[in-house]
Amino acid sequence: MAEKKVSILSAFKTIIWPRRNLVFIGLLLIVISKAASFVAPMSLKYLMDDIVPNENISFLKTLVGIVVIAFLVQAITSFLLTKVLSIQAQYLISELRAQVQKKVLSLPISFFDNTKSGSLVSRIMSDVEGVRNLIGTGLVQLVGGTITAIVSIILLVKISPEMTLMAFIPLILFAVISLKAFKIIRPVFRERGKINAEVKGRLTETLGGVRVIKGFNAEDQESKVFEEGVDRLYQNVKKSLTATAFMTSSSIFLLGLATTGIMMGYGGYLLIIKELTTGEYFEFTFLLALMVAPIVQMSNVGSQLTEALAGLDRTEELMNMTPEADEKDRTIVLDTIKGDMAFNNVSFAYEEDKEVLHNIDFEVKSGSVVALVGSSGSGKSTIAGLAATFLNPQSGNITIDGQDMSKVNLNSFRKNLGVVLQDEFLFEGTIRANILFPRPDASEEELQRAVNAAYVNEFTDRFEKGLETLIGERGVKLSGGQRQRIAIARAILADPKILILDEATSNLDTESETLIQKSLATLTEGRTTFVIAHRLSTIRKADQILVIENGRIAEQGTHDDLIAKEGRYYNLFTYQARI
Repeated sequence: MAEKKVSILSAFKTIIWPRRNLVFIGLLLIVISKAASFVAPMSLKYLMDDIVPNENISFLKTLVGIVVIAFLVQAITSFLLTKVLSIQAQYLISELRAQVQKKVLSLPISFFDNTKSGSLVSRIMSDVEGVRNLIGTGLVQLVGGTITAIVSIILLVKISPEMTLMAFIPLILFAVISLKAFKIIRPVFRERGKINAEVKGRLTETLGGVRVIKGFNAEDQESKVFEEGVDRLYQNVKKSLTATAFMTSSSIFLLGLATTGIMMGYGGYLLIIKELTTGEYFEFTFLLALMVAPIVQMSNVGSQLTEALAGLDRTEELMNMTPEADEKDRTIVLDTIKGDMAFNNVSFAYEEDKEVLHNIDFEVKSGSVVALVGSSGSGKSTIAGLAATFLNPQSGNITIDGQDMSKVNLNSFRKNLGVVLQDEFLFEGTIRANILFPRPDASEEELQRAVNAAYVNEFTDRFEKGLETLIGERGVKLSGGQRQRIAIARAILADPKILILDEATSNLDTESETLIQKSLATLTEGRTTFVIAHRLSTIRKADQILVIENGRIAEQGTHDDLIAKEGRYYNLFTYQARI
């Protein structure tokens, strides 16, 4: 299947046309600016043919005044163009970045599992940069250059049609070369975006995992991987530079041929035979330079536009991805949630024909705690992911208060959801900001209640700045237990109806675990709670325990029921008790 590419026409429709009023003002300013730019070269004919031979000082003063006013007009319009188009282009870039970031956050969890975060950063921040060449400096140069070239040609033909025709032959050759070069360069620029995203993605991983790298003495290994990536980027840049260098060298020769060869050769001949006046010669020379300069400039703009369209190709590809949920199908909005959930014959596969869950069937009553236990890879986290709507079943269905979850508006469900993960993510900033994350507008009293309930105050009271303590990226300045307690405080403050605890006490020492077990008892009260735990001693009071093996429910019941059966759960529990 061929790659879909953003054409100049589609870019015009989606980017320029909605801003047509500003663009029209910009075009008007470009026309005024370019009209003013012709005053100086056209004044040379009057200077050389009328003023100097006739020693007309009065006319000289008038001409100089007109030229000065023309330059002032150019200066003013240049400033206004920056205000109107260049600043608008920067605003559009920020607007597009926000749209792309919003789109990325709407994509399913599986997308993030298969995409490097650094790659996404590159696509959000870098790929839209080329827009400035569509509505900012590129538009000014392209339109302005076109106007200058057309007007120059008309004036040049008026002075000498033969010289103009002779000058056009090398220019046409240059245009043909440029068009062929652009066809080669565009896929190179598109590939560069991919390589750049991959290299940034790997660099982001490297910096995030620096402790692991140093712990395994793998600095040289990572440096080699990064060097290979930047070399691929270098090879790509070299290819594009070769093409642009060929264009530049062609322009130097062909445009030099058009100016020097035509002007010095044929122009000098016309001067000798008196078919061209000195003033006309100088006027033709400057007008030809005025025409050639924007043509060379437009070839550079063409390269910039090619790069911009390549970046927009990738942006449009991202924007056309299917979001996590089509809200047209999710029409049920939950005003309030009681918390009854049911898995009805649910099966799930991360890859086609490789099911990890097989016909899972169970109910969870509102306010009850269901514990998921079993060996690693048995499917516990997958069940929790389905309950949190991070994943969707391949077959069967999940209901919340009797409503099919596939039809429920995700926002209305997730505002009632709280999640505490094993490797809990904390944002760089203060402890206070991290706890307030789900409810930034919570009162100080509510915040302190969550802090005390999760025993966060047990360690923040020892910090000089208390809750205002900066924790570093991902909470690197805190211990695992401290990070986990902040995460639990965050969940308490969110006050969810549905709670997912994925190994929530796994990073805690014995003392911290005892404190957290007390806070979890408060947290889970009156909430439908899914608990994934390897420490079976922490789930003895669960209302229901599901033993998951090979993607199936092997055993189901309370702690006492399962111990009495002396089956798989009994073996796991007694084994841990002996350790």
